[in-house]
Amino acid sequence: MTAGFLRKSHWGLAVFAACGVALAGDAAQPHTAAYLGPSAVAVSGDGRVLFACLSDARQLAIVDLPEARVIRKIRMPAEPTGLALRGDGRRVYVACAAAASSVLEMDAASGEILASYAAGHTATAPALSPDGKRLYVCNRFDHNVSVIDLEHGKELARVPAVREPVAAAVSPDGGELWVANFLQAGRADRFGVLAAAAVVTVVDTRTFQTAQVQLITGSTSVRGIALTPDGKYALLAHILARYHMPTIQVDASWMNANALTVIDVGRREVLNTVLLDGFIEGAANPWGVGCTADGRWICVSHAGTNELSVIDAPALLATLRRLPVVAFSNAAFFTGSSDGYSASTGDDVVNAPGFLAGFQRRVKLSGVGPRGLAVCGSRVYLAEYFSDSIAAVHLAGKEDPTAGSFPLGEKPHWDKVRLGQVLFHDGRLCLEGWQSCASCHPEGRADALNWDLLNDGEGNPKNTLSLLWSHQTPPAMASGVRPTAEAAVRSGLKYILMAERPEAEAAAIDAWLKSLSPLPSPLLVQGRLSPAAERGRRLFHSDRAGCAKCHPAPWYTDRQSHDVGSRGELDQRSVFGTPTLVETWRTAPYLHDGRYPTIEQLLTEGKHGRENQLCDEEIADLVEFVLSL
Repeated sequence: MTAGFLRKSHWGLAVFAACGVALAGDAAQPHTAAYLGPSAVAVSGDGRVLFACLSDARQLAIVDLPEARVIRKIRMPAEPTGLALRGDGRRVYVACAAAASSVLEMDAASGEILASYAAGHTATAPALSPDGKRLYVCNRFDHNVSVIDLEHGKELARVPAVREPVAAAVSPDGGELWVANFLQAGRADRFGVLAAAAVVTVVDTRTFQTAQVQLITGSTSVRGIALTPDGKYALLAHILARYHMPTIQVDASWMNANALTVIDVGRREVLNTVLLDGFIEGAANPWGVGCTADGRWICVSHAGTNELSVIDAPALLATLRRLPVVAFSNAAFFTGSSDGYSASTGDDVVNAPGFLAGFQRRVKLSGVGPRGLAVCGSRVYLAEYFSDSIAAVHLAGKEDPTAGSFPLGEKPHWDKVRLGQVLFHDGRLCLEGWQSCASCHPEGRADALNWDLLNDGEGNPKNTLSLLWSHQTPPAMASGVRPTAEAAVRSGLKYILMAERPEAEAAAIDAWLKSLSPLPSPLLVQGRLSPAAERGRRLFHSDRAGCAKCHPAPWYTDRQSHDVGSRGELDQRSVFGTPTLVETWRTAPYLHDGRYPTIEQLLTEGKHGRENQLCDEEIADLVEFVLSL
């Protein structure tokens, strides 16, 4: 271990006080009502008014600029997750996420709610057409996009995406909608070209027909998308997972890299993917992305390292245009050398830390957890989620950008649960800032990839598990090699983040994970099982199907390990832990090695229960019930 590592790994809790955030007592109390949680921002064209979604407080804040004075906070019917501002600045549209979401049309000056439009499950990221006549809203867990006709006050269509659309951008001519899908939607047990990767859905706004642009292998947690002002390039901020490598080290982007993908819009091809990480300093968890109106700067927020990347757009694009179009796999980048990487042998030459040296300036922010951003002229505003503040960065041409921050309310006092959430998302806990716990477990769930963790030997990758209810359903890990989730948290800090952290931090992470609760399934009908799911429920609990024997309510796991004939060619054992079926609807792919993209395939091809005794209609009912949990 280097001396630098030892210094960095013993920051302790004092680092958070240095960010201007106080720590409350150890009591693990419900925390969201006590915090604002700014997650998304928009700024009027004249730069005089800022709007911020306060996700935890369920409010919209309206802020006077440049005085940074909060004019008012308006209560929202549900968690506000995204907003769009009409070109003339007179209307603001706010997505309020729920199982049955709504989108509010508001008077930007008074905050009066003028209209409400129905949307799907967990609506987010509203985007306006250039003429202001249409609003596009991502329905994350319905895997589609609502198209709302604002002139006539009605929904025109719900256009299918691929998996968890979370961000969108409209082309300058209004002809296309580019939608970022959060996770990959296929099986996870394949590697190489065209293996697991998220995609971008391109919607023709006239016909609602769609096309897909696949990102390079390992692209996951795609949080942000933007188009350059000329509409020629799409920019995506995401993680680039090196999931095909054994997790023997974290430095040099060996496990998770943090990336910006540039897509040629006209050709609908990935121009290339560049790493936002430095040579020896990671840039964990890229989130929001934007571009200045003159096309001079690309801006990316880093939620895990509390930074803003400012990238010279013309210089980067000119360089990328001179390079070969990227291959769809990043596997060639790694050669197994002791230092973690060597020169690329393929078209993925730019998938290397430090490539942006000379193009990029990383601006340190004083707040914690920057997420959504808005660019207005030469200023960038970022929602600092955990410190309840807004960062304001001035892009001063050739000069280094200057950063400040202003509060949206009283300084938050983090209780133990909130502190655990902060730590879980903090890339600074990791050696050199390459990743956080959330890099593989976004929102405490799963990244839909297989990883070769060494706690059960090398060469047998397993699908990432959701951490929902992990503390209530020991043992932990697919092979049950950790007796408790507490033990898994501590081993993760030591062997995945490669850091020695204080026990108090691990205990806080435990507290946050224990506080997680499942979201309602999108298959529920007004909160209840559909008729098909009700038939499936009876079948699930019957002796004929026998599902409840290993998956008993309420956890839907017997917390035991079984040999159900699922051993794969890379596995070193035949016995695996019974997973909980709660939130199965959001944890694809399935089985310990992620070989089945759907539950139906698991039941019809896996045959680890009595499914071969059931007819097709019964299988369909069983699938409906399991996906309703």
